[in-house]
Amino acid sequence: MKKIYLFGLAAMISLTGCEDFLDSTNYTGKDSSNFPLNETDVNQMVAAVYEATINEPLKTPADTYFFFANLASDDMYGGGGQNDLQTQAAAHLLYNSESAMQAMWTGRYAGIARANMALANVENIADEELRNQTKGELLFLKAYNYFELAQCFGNIPMLNKAPESVEDAQVSPEQADVKEVFKQIATDLYEATQIMPSYPYDGWSKLAYGKVSRWAAEAFLARVYLYYTGFFNESSMPMAEGAIETGYVVDCLNDVINNSKHDLIEDYRLLWTYSNSETAKDYDYVADLKDAGKSWAKDGKNIEEIFSMNFGYLGDWSGTQLHLTNQFCLYFGIRANDWQNSTKFNKDGEGSVYPFGTGWGSGPVATNLWNDWKEAEPEDMRREASIYDATATINHADNDAQMEETGYFNKKIVAIRSGAGEYFSFAATSAYWGDGTSFGHFQATHPQNLVVIRFADVLLMHSELTRTSDGMNRVRARAGLAATSYTDENLRNERRWELAFEGHRWGDIRRWGIAPQALEKQVGHKIWNAGGIEAKMKAQAGSFSARYNETKGYYRIPNSEVQLSNGAIKQNAGWESSAGYYASWN
Repeated sequence: MKKIYLFGLAAMISLTGCEDFLDSTNYTGKDSSNFPLNETDVNQMVAAVYEATINEPLKTPADTYFFFANLASDDMYGGGGQNDLQTQAAAHLLYNSESAMQAMWTGRYAGIARANMALANVENIADEELRNQTKGELLFLKAYNYFELAQCFGNIPMLNKAPESVEDAQVSPEQADVKEVFKQIATDLYEATQIMPSYPYDGWSKLAYGKVSRWAAEAFLARVYLYYTGFFNESSMPMAEGAIETGYVVDCLNDVINNSKHDLIEDYRLLWTYSNSETAKDYDYVADLKDAGKSWAKDGKNIEEIFSMNFGYLGDWSGTQLHLTNQFCLYFGIRANDWQNSTKFNKDGEGSVYPFGTGWGSGPVATNLWNDWKEAEPEDMRREASIYDATATINHADNDAQMEETGYFNKKIVAIRSGAGEYFSFAATSAYWGDGTSFGHFQATHPQNLVVIRFADVLLMHSELTRTSDGMNRVRARAGLAATSYTDENLRNERRWELAFEGHRWGDIRRWGIAPQALEKQVGHKIWNAGGIEAKMKAQAGSFSARYNETKGYYRIPNSEVQLSNGAIKQNAGWESSAGYYASWN
């Protein structure tokens, strides 16, 4: 824990007085007595917290909760190449590396430390509206980091305030019960929803695109509440003082629905980058959108996005800047023996997968998802909008020794090409971020935003909490489906179809108490390993259900943190010693 504290301190050093920290000289001219004073100062302070929360984790994408939650769910397998053992391990609730999830642990605590430091200084903002908006953002980001840690690891240390000295920074906090962590999350989110200004969506003219809004805080509170009350079988969520009841959460969602000006985008396909104007010229699946002059909206012009993590464009590979781009698109990209130059990435190439681009082959779509979806909703357009079915055309040998390959690929968060495959990313074209003179690089040119909260999820959460079908049927109507009555099964299916691959399924099956049986449905389906060797999907540690029951879905706390804590941190059940170690696929 010492290195985590110090990392946060180093990042926020300009916000503290220097008399007691290493040196008595104030080199920057800014300290806690005069910073922040204006909007520029505020942006500098808050940017450090956003950076730790969004970009730092993508230095090791396989260690992020989003990546793990997708692979661990019943809707994706591990995949990757033969050497991507940790990717496969995570999908089976196992580990291959002693450092597994270390970057996630360190990065999330860095975000919390920076948020604490900023919160200690936020009262210096003179303008009340700006102060409340800024404080709400910081409380949200702190809660977001804690929520991922709590879902992933359970009982964790808590950083309750910014350390006041180097000595404070070197004290390892005790491991808190996970319910105490959720109490802090609830306290922070409740305050955020109480104080943040209401800025109706108008194309992000009031707030910079990517900033946390009141609507994001209210929707995120609902997400946390549903997880907590479901997973722990509780009727309310405690705060430091009092508790959050269902009625308050429903009021928050009603506020978003009625006052935010967010809404469902008219066509589900417009949510995903393959409908961008450059790619659509050659992608027949969205030809009707192109002919109607409609395309994926960049720069936050999507009325459905409530909170997104935003990324930049790199025209070429940079080992020190890749985390500024959406590396999930690379990791979920389709493997190929000739990587970005494989002919299958061209529109008319043999076994074409155009417009979907290359990458590490993580997260093959589980066959059971395709089958369940087709059986339950055979006319649901979202299935084809979300999953690319290459089972009839794929060359299993041309996948650079892909593991657990199914022939189904996610279409939402993946590399996207354009120019019939000539450009390695749609963003390399002059119509988007590039200058049109470079074809881009398959590892670097992914500026797609990652939507964390969208309006459809708000509607589905409202239906679940009120046990009414109104919100659910608005979502179904957008997909061209008939209205249906509210049942738990209908709501659960609707969330699975609508939100596939967006990182929610793992938390959903855990809070609904259906994880063991859902995970077992992965078993027995045909897969291809190591360059085309046909096999059957199976658990790599007895059974999926047994492994889940051993761990309750919590992951292994990085062993280095357990050792550094000198006994303050206990390892999670099912991960003691070398339990859960994965050596290779068998």
